[in-house]
Amino acid sequence: MANDRPITNGRKILVVDDNLVIRKVVEMKLKAAGYLVASAPDASAAVSAVKKEKPDLILLDLLFPPDAQEVGMSWDGLGIMQWLHSVMSGATNIPVIVISGADPAKYRDACLKAGAAAYFRKPLNVDELIVTIRTILGDTIPVTS
Repeated sequence: MANDRPITNGRKILVVDDNLVIRKVVEMKLKAAGYLVASAPDASAAVSAVKKEKPDLILLDLLFPPDAQEVGMSWDGLGIMQWLHSVMSGATNIPVIVISGADPAKYRDACLKAGAAAYFRKPLNVDELIVTIRTILGDTIPVTS
């Protein structure tokens, strides 16, 4: 019997969003698509999760409620991307897709300049997001007869 799920080779995606409903819906859809999923509700947890989980891709909310300042960085999505690309050894090549309710006219270009692979506006089209994830990771859908 053919497997309808994409070939993912155990790829892990970290979902970072302070909204529990969004995290759970995205996690459920990603798991149904065959991905392993880890999640974090805020910037501090995201930093820990990246170190522990070593994800293949990160879905990252842009704006978080005020959080403790660490290392003099602003811990919003842009601060996390800056940390990934400049501070954490081994994380510089992890693709980041920004998912945000923030105005794309204000933030999209800054996110892409900071190294985001894509920018999705909330409410999310999760099916389109999964297609983008597959493209970025080079995952394929098996041919069935």
